Amino acid sequence: MQKKTVQKIRVLVAKPGLDGHDRGAKVIARALRDAGFEVIYTGLHQTPEMVVSAAIQEDVHVVGLSILSGAHNALVPEILNGVRDAGLKDALFLVGGIIPDEDIPPLKEQGVHMVFTPGASLQEVVDYIRQHAPVRS
Repeated sequence: MQKKTVQKIRVLVAKPGLDGHDRGAKVIARALRDAGFEVIYTGLHQTPEMVVSAAIQEDVHVVGLSILSGAHNALVPEILNGVRDAGLKDALFLVGGIIPDEDIPPLKEQGVHMVFTPGASLQEVVDYIRQHAPVRS
């Protein structure tokens, strides 16, 4: 009898732009790994092109962007469009960081599935991914 293998959810945690603070991204990456996800962390100062390339090369289920610099309105659309144009159309897009409340609806209209602001629990992020990540065969 053949065992059915369950594909691990692959999550890219990226720090696009000039933001030099990555403690939160590292905490999230570790929590996701501890929850059983396969996590790819890009490190600091990633260009949108680098994030898109990593998402495509790693064939991730989830693209998580951590942005504290205030550049989310410029970076997020470029990354969203780049990943989709490259063919990864079903990925779950998450943004975390310092995002003003008034910027959240436009981000969601552009295709961000969820925005996690300071105060969101690690379990909340884990649960959201488990419930919404795409299933691929």
